[in-house]
Amino acid sequence: SDPEWEAKEELRLRELEEARARAAQMEKTMRWWSDCTANWREKWSKVRTERNKAREDVRLLRGRVDAATKEAAALKRDKQELEAEVDQLRRELDYLRWGLINPLFYFFVDGPSAVLSVFPIPGQNRRRSSECGPRGAAFVDGFFGHPCRVGAPGEAARRGGHQRTPVPEEPEQTDQRTPLLQLRLDEAAKLLLAERQEKNQLAKMLEKQATELGQLKAKYDELRKSRQDTLKELSQVKAEHQDELECIRIDLEDEASGRTCLDKRLTELRAQLVQLQGENAAEWGRRERLETEKLTLERDNKNLRASLQELQECLQRKAQPAGPTSDLRTVQAELQHRTKELLDLKHAHSKLKKVLQEKSTELSHALRRSDQYEMEVKKLRGRIEELKKELATAEDEVDSATNNIRKLQRCNDELQEQVETLQVQLEHLQTR
Repeated sequence: SDPEWEAKEELRLRELEEARARAAQMEKTMRWWSDCTANWREKWSKVRTERNKAREDVRLLRGRVDAATKEAAALKRDKQELEAEVDQLRRELDYLRWGLINPLFYFFVDGPSAVLSVFPIPGQNRRRSSECGPRGAAFVDGFFGHPCRVGAPGEAARRGGHQRTPVPEEPEQTDQRTPLLQLRLDEAAKLLLAERQEKNQLAKMLEKQATELGQLKAKYDELRKSRQDTLKELSQVKAEHQDELECIRIDLEDEASGRTCLDKRLTELRAQLVQLQGENAAEWGRRERLETEKLTLERDNKNLRASLQELQECLQRKAQPAGPTSDLRTVQAELQHRTKELLDLKHAHSKLKKVLQEKSTELSHALRRSDQYEMEVKKLRGRIEELKKELATAEDEVDSATNNIRKLQRCNDELQEQVETLQVQLEHLQTR
């Protein structure tokens, strides 16, 4: 029975060590999982800040692109209007030059309005040309005077039929009108110079807008590159996260299988504990029986001692110097038999006493081991409950991390759509 008891005790100790090792491994995995979740939170906070920064940059770039498109459209309109104005002023200047070169030119053309009808204005900007046309015509009419004061060649031609007869001016009138014409020509030159300066300013503004547009395009390219880099990094992080989730899932499955094995071992240990308690009760019963046997043996020993003492007294009274009689021989034989029985009883009593001591020590050891096993089982139960709670919190953190990943993917898709729309708008601006 002793080797079996030692084998069982070694088996229980080995199982207890395995349970402790499994609990330590589970604690290590849970600590590793908490570290992984902390690292993921830090990474996703960085990605979230970068995403918010990229979104803000995209919003600012969109505002700048809209402002640049509006300014470009306004500058384009102003450029077209200025080109129409410059064409009109050129025609008016040509008219003035023809009038200065040949004063008889006014007799063949009905004033500045007829010159404008001879040199038509392009129809791209009717509004600005219509505003500038009457102004230029009024300026030329004021510059040369009304045709009626010069001789009204149109009316004379209409009254006299369809023939135009050139009437030469007088030299005195020509001398009087020359300084006036020179003054008005200087005013026209000043007006043309102001228009040219305004045109130069507008050209500079256009160049400035073009440089700003180039800078915006460069920033947009940088943003697109950074977005591609973030997308690559996000894909790498997602792949790593999937791998880590797979490893964690495998570890959790292993832990679940280990936990089931641990539960099985706990049930086996409980059954063994019940068996040990039964054996303990049996040992206590055996000990009580041995104690009762010991008491009976002690009583028998006392009785035998008393009878031995009586027999010795009888022998002393009946002893004769002549020699032993038959009664004395029988008494001596009985005494030897009784002493032999007494020695056998003493030997058996010592053996039983040793066995009782061994069994009592084994029982005390078994009780201590059972108490230790109960304490270990309680500790393992508490640790298993803590690990279950930590596992539940870890699963909740995994769910929240997956939800955050999905949200970030949706935000990334939205940002990608916004960038594509901005790219289309930029392409439209470039084609314009």
